[in-house]
Amino acid sequence: MKKNFVSNSTESIRMFKSDFMESLSKVRYYVPLIVYIPVIAILIYKALWLEQMPFFHFIAWFLLGLGIWTITEYVLHRYVFHFEPKAAWGQKIHFIFHGVHHDYPNDSKRLVMPPSASIPMALGFYFLFQWLLPENCNYSFFTGFMIGYLFYDMVHYALHHANFKSGFWKKLKHHHMLHHYSDATKGYGVSWTFWDHIFRSNFEKK
Repeated sequence: MKKNFVSNSTESIRMFKSDFMESLSKVRYYVPLIVYIPVIAILIYKALWLEQMPFFHFIAWFLLGLGIWTITEYVLHRYVFHFEPKAAWGQKIHFIFHGVHHDYPNDSKRLVMPPSASIPMALGFYFLFQWLLPENCNYSFFTGFMIGYLFYDMVHYALHHANFKSGFWKKLKHHHMLHHYSDATKGYGVSWTFWDHIFRSNFEKK
């Protein structure tokens, strides 16, 4: 992504003429928690009580789902959010989905994914995993996957708005700020930098 403009304003730029469409593009950071924590609770209930999955089997599938989320986060950010078609319509779509965040990184209402985008994406992943995984394993697997997503959303918001003094979180924030202000072709991991090391998209140590 070529950087031509970065705003320091905390205000939200208007993207749509329609007030309804504009409202769908903004969200408070806590809304994903309100939407998805009940979903996660239902998934846990179905896995452990309705399907009576053994607890250690639940934990194993849960951890697998959490791990799959980390690579999904990396792939989506690198190959989907940072894909820039040359056509004008493609550039507009790219700006709506991710370019606006790079141009206005301090816009607090566009730091977590709005439900208008996250719900269709979550449903798509759910039915994909339902098709791929053994019978009755998706409830526990998708619990881990969704908790990974919520962690990503909350971490992303914190990296832009919290001041970390030391340790892991300060390093993680530094990693993400380099992605925004130094080189947007590196540092695609947001809540976890492991895959940047694996795929050599990490920043060189200086």
